[in-house]
Amino acid sequence: MTVVKGARAFLMDLTVAPPLEDELGDVLEKAARHATLTYDAVARAANVELSRIHDAVDYRPDLKPAELSRLAQVLGLNEVGLCALAQGAYPQPKIGALPFCLFPLRMPFGVGVANAYILSQGGDTGVLFDTGASGAELKRAWPSRIKKLAAVFVTHYEAEHIGGLDDVMHEFGLNHFYGPPTGRWPRCLALGEGQAVEVAGFTITALLTPGHAAEHNCYVVACTKQPERPELLISGDLIFAGSLGGGYFCCQRQLKHARRVLAALAPEVLIAPGHGPFSTVANERRFNPFLS
Repeated sequence: MTVVKGARAFLMDLTVAPPLEDELGDVLEKAARHATLTYDAVARAANVELSRIHDAVDYRPDLKPAELSRLAQVLGLNEVGLCALAQGAYPQPKIGALPFCLFPLRMPFGVGVANAYILSQGGDTGVLFDTGASGAELKRAWPSRIKKLAAVFVTHYEAEHIGGLDDVMHEFGLNHFYGPPTGRWPRCLALGEGQAVEVAGFTITALLTPGHAAEHNCYVVACTKQPERPELLISGDLIFAGSLGGGYFCCQRQLKHARRVLAALAPEVLIAPGHGPFSTVANERRFNPFLS
């Protein structure tokens, strides 16, 4: 991944892009669930041996381009993106300059990695999105230049995204955080669809996007001086580079929200997901197996 730097516009610590969150087998498993089809039904409809589908789902893919083409047709997937994923060559875009600092915090969780993000206008004050699996992991990933925290936003209430919440609120003396509407967190200031908060020079607008979880928000970020120009989508577990999050609450609603969010944003908007590398709206519109 190439990072283009401007005078005040840069991403921090991105010398190496992390791997994609999902492989071919993950996408096939999620797509079958979206289509409410068993693997046996998919195999018969696509004229692909069932054992070969099971191999792909078990991370032993050996599917040929013709087989992938038929699977894409049956499962309603973007064939170009699916084949690129199968070849380990999913396109990752050039990331352009931002008019603020963005610090990605990559933290281990289980066998994977969860992302949190800090935004700053260049000083020592930041805005945090999600908090990782624990306060200890968050502290290890914390950028040394950020000494103050103006606000915390939560995309959803899974352990790998809120594990450090209590610790960070205590350390920075915060009495509340922002998140999707819920009755389970008394210190949550709920943000519904289209509600915006201005904090630390940013205008942050919530989008209600249930599907991965019953309570899930994405956040569109713009500089307050130019709120008509969104620059960043904090997508949580709605959209990943090359995939979607698991639709554990409702995969059909997740797909609907993912499509409407991408349709509403400019192509150059940067996507910062809950897992995996950065992408852009244009890249995911063109290549994401689920969204093209």
